[in-house]
Amino acid sequence: MKPVRTFTPRASDIEARWRVVDASGKTLGRLASELSSALQGKDTPLYARHINTGQYVVVINAAKVKVTGKKQIQKLYYHHTGYHGGLKAISLGDMLVKRPERVIQHAVGGMLPGSKLGKSMLKRLKVYAKGDHPHQSQVSVNHNQDTKNNLQSTAGEA
Repeated sequence: MKPVRTFTPRASDIEARWRVVDASGKTLGRLASELSSALQGKDTPLYARHINTGQYVVVINAAKVKVTGKKQIQKLYYHHTGYHGGLKAISLGDMLVKRPERVIQHAVGGMLPGSKLGKSMLKRLKVYAKGDHPHQSQVSVNHNQDTKNNLQSTAGEA
């Protein structure tokens, strides 16, 4: 009797797919967890921890993401200039006005592994503040939440 061998995907088995997500009206944390799952490839049957099996994710309308409570004023992002006393802080509300792309990148980056593999996953995230993006030729299907529900309902009718 032959032993059953576990299938482990190789880099040649993985095909890069693209997904477009509209962030308008979605909560920041819930959106970030959905994006990190897609970037890691946890929503595909070929998931493996040691290889980048995730998709390319394009996020549009990043400026229209919403947060709950008083996070607009109370949540702070810190960075250091490199000089003595150079710790700078900016609130979430100011960050959404100046650089809304960084808000989503920071939230998703915190949910990815802190290794080289996590950095390569984060490079597959493309975030844009408005509704247009330069990746039209790579993207074949929009994967918004509404589109996903519509596809499930049409599959049930057939």
